[in-house]
Amino acid sequence: MNIAQLKEVLFKQATIFETGGHRPTEELGESWIGKVMWGKEENISSQYEPLSTIFLNNLPYVPEELKNIQLITIYMDFNVYDHLNNDNLASFFMINCYTSLNELHKINDQSARMKPFPLKPKLVENDAPAWDSDDIPPEIVDEILRIELEDAIEYYDDIVEDIYPMHKVGGYPSFTQSGVSYGDEYPFVFQISSDAKAQFNIVDSGSFYFFYNQDKQEWIVYCDFY
Repeated sequence: MNIAQLKEVLFKQATIFETGGHRPTEELGESWIGKVMWGKEENISSQYEPLSTIFLNNLPYVPEELKNIQLITIYMDFNVYDHLNNDNLASFFMINCYTSLNELHKINDQSARMKPFPLKPKLVENDAPAWDSDDIPPEIVDEILRIELEDAIEYYDDIVEDIYPMHKVGGYPSFTQSGVSYGDEYPFVFQISSDAKAQFNIVDSGSFYFFYNQDKQEWIVYCDFY
């Protein structure tokens, strides 16, 4: 394989989000960080604070596992920061999935610890996996190592065009440490990342990675940081 063929095999589509930069509408369909804008009456414990609103119905790319979900709202227990080494942080999150936008109403539930901003989606088609993750098949790793040796290239310099360490739906988790995998049963579907504008920092520019089992409707949440 050559570099162009490796890119074709590795690259995935994803929807990335730009924080702010445009006037908020607060209309149905607008995603947010630091605020749950829309939803239904949910029994949310006071220990959980609103983290994000992600409308999937109008995004340029959504992974297959989320295709039947129209809206995801996320609340977080900030005590999660005392448990970041746990294998699964899902118990520190309230993740509400709506398969229909009917009968939603404006909640406008804002975090007391973050500055809320609307999120502007953008399609990318060149999201690449981190080298030390489990997202590169072994046979492709062998091909990359062969080309690096023969042609004196580097994975990050010559094959990767970009890795997107930001709020993202689809693509690859942008691991900063050695990556993890939960197998085909729990594929990666989105991430929430440190965000300077929203005054949201996960230790040191870290991210929360969300993996989803569509059949069981179960989540695994993992975190890493520099």
